[in-house]
Amino acid sequence: MTAINRVATDPVATDPVDAIVIGAGVVGLACARALLRSGRETIVVEATPWIGSAASSRNSEVIHAGIYYPEGSLKARLCIAGREALLAYCAERRIEHRLLGKLIVAADQQGIDGLGSLDAQAARNGVELQWLSGAALHKQEPALRAVAALHSPGTGIIDSHAYMVALSSDIEAAGGSIVLATPVTAVTPMASGFEVVAGGAMPTCIESAVVINASGLAAHRIAAAIPGLPARAAPLQRFARGRYYSYSGRVPFRKLIYPLPEEGGLGIHLSLDLAGRARFGPDLVWVDEEDYSFDDSARECFVAAIRRYYPDLDSGRLKPDQCGIRARLAGPGEAFADFRIDGPEVHGIRGLVNLLGIESPGLTASLAIADEVLRRL
Repeated sequence: MTAINRVATDPVATDPVDAIVIGAGVVGLACARALLRSGRETIVVEATPWIGSAASSRNSEVIHAGIYYPEGSLKARLCIAGREALLAYCAERRIEHRLLGKLIVAADQQGIDGLGSLDAQAARNGVELQWLSGAALHKQEPALRAVAALHSPGTGIIDSHAYMVALSSDIEAAGGSIVLATPVTAVTPMASGFEVVAGGAMPTCIESAVVINASGLAAHRIAAAIPGLPARAAPLQRFARGRYYSYSGRVPFRKLIYPLPEEGGLGIHLSLDLAGRARFGPDLVWVDEEDYSFDDSARECFVAAIRRYYPDLDSGRLKPDQCGIRARLAGPGEAFADFRIDGPEVHGIRGLVNLLGIESPGLTASLAIADEVLRRL
């Protein structure tokens, strides 16, 4: 992602502010925008030199419909509300996006039961899917091998960088600030709010009435270091790394293609960007640290997974693309874990909201997450 040229060259003001948002990913930027719209003077503090340098720019850029998540969960509710808000925002700000639709495919008869379970889950969430037979699929997507599929017409893609640039512009237009290359090293509750220490060799202490910890992969570490925060309010985040392969040349598909979900993820799927370029991924490897180096050893596993639904894949066109890391509250073999948006009702510290385990569908849900944060305050 291209850096926005806003690296702080002047010392951060030490005057008190109404709110500090830790993290300039898509969720942090959305939260800052919402805080400013509520009348709070707000600063966003980001550890890296760029906005959205981690999960926000290392994903499939998919606008999700809300299919997979348990009824009533934050992921389901905020994905669905966030999708509507995001589409409206994209239309208002002329951010390029497209509702391509998504096909979730069953490669054999055994997979049809899995499609039925997904269809029922989507219906409980108020999301309507369309069944397609093998014959109908072959007519729409001749290169696709499947016996049946669910079509999600409400799934799409977005230019996530343009979206974050628009949020940043809104923040600046409302009088807010985004301070880059400034890691937060301490958050200390006081009687009147918080002292936040941020910066490298020359740290600055800023007083704020409100702190929103939207720091993604660092959210657990920052939360766990806040004096007085109960241990139960700082659950460990696990790091799930996923690799993506790009595909040179065009693929013969017009929609996003997903296999049935598997343990820990949605499977190695085909996503398209707004220029029609194709990527396959992600897989899932549990790691202990933030490491984006690309290990090409899984290529044959990717090829085998893709050929289950795209048998004519030319594996020589697969090129290592990028890795992303998802912050998760459930590890290998563990049950579903929802978003954690912990306000004072959870930890007892007035003015603090910790966002933990904010992975997919965080991009889609970002504007609704921001509204939820305001409610938790």
